[in-house]
Formats: sequence, structure tokens, C-alpha cells
Amino acid sequence: MKVSKLLVLLIILPLLAFTSLHKYYVSVTQINYIGEKQSLQITSRIFIDDFENVLRKKYDDKITLSGENIPEAADAFIKKYLKEKIIIKVNKKIKNIAFIGKEYEGDIMRCYLEIEGLKNIKSIEISNQVLFELFKDQQNIVKTKIYPEQKSAILTVKNKFVVLNFN
Repeated sequence: MKVSKLLVLLIILPLLAFTSLHKYYVSVTQINYIGEKQSLQITSRIFIDDFENVLRKKYDDKITLSGENIPEAADAFIKKYLKEKIIIKVNKKIKNIAFIGKEYEGDIMRCYLEIEGLKNIKSIEISNQVLFELFKDQQNIVKTKIYPEQKSAILTVKNKFVVLNFN
């Protein structure tokens, strides 16, 4: 009796695991205001394979973001894509976002961005459409720490931007 139950469990469990598999499409972007530097420092965490797929679709079908042979063109494509997909307005004015660099942590790519020359932030409008063209259920979580206030939002294909006000 125990052997038959174990056998049934060993057959059914893998089938259930594969039929209920669901991949989540999520990126997380942290935006911090650094008063001493009068800048917004932005870190965006994106799954490498998803980012690689979107860059292949838009720019170069042979680009590789992981491994030893990462082409120098990868940074240019990453910068171009992020400038197109992440738009930030401070006090209702679009700001230039500088691409600082990237690093890898497991299957995640951390992209570092910065906006300089910000003295008094009253409002910030954030649009993060990273990977929206690849996945209709993509969610981009945006977390901010501006002055002592921490705020967050989830951006989706249907809700592409958020406006946050600060005192």
C-alpha cells in the first residue's frame, strides 16, 4: 500500500509542478535622493535573460549579456534602451538620466543611473516601461526614498507612470 501511494505521488507531483509553473515578470527600481550630491541615484534590477531577449529583439539578435564574451556594444544598447524606457520628471520637467554602469548578481543585472543637479524636489513623475513590449503581464516595482519619505508603486502596461509628491 505504501509503495503504491509513493509511486502515485512520484508520478503526479512532477506533473502538477510543470502544469502550475508560472514565471513572474518583475523588475525593481530603487530611486534615492542624495542631498549632499544633489542627485537621484537609481538602481534597476532586471533579469538578465529577459533583458537580453528584449535587446536582441530591438537591436541585435546576437547580443549576449552573460558569460565571458560580453560585447562592448552591450553597454551602448543597455543605455539606449533604458533612456527610452525610464523617463523621470522632477517638478514637471523631464530630466536627463545618465547611465553609470552595470553589474551582475546571479541571474539579475543591476543597472546604475543618475540624475544630477537637483536641489528641491516637490514632485517626481516616474515612467518605467522596461520589458513591456516583451511581456504583457510585466510589473515594474518602483521604490523611492526622497528626503525621509519612502514611497513605492507598481507600474504595468495599463498603468505606465506614477506621480509622487513630496513636502
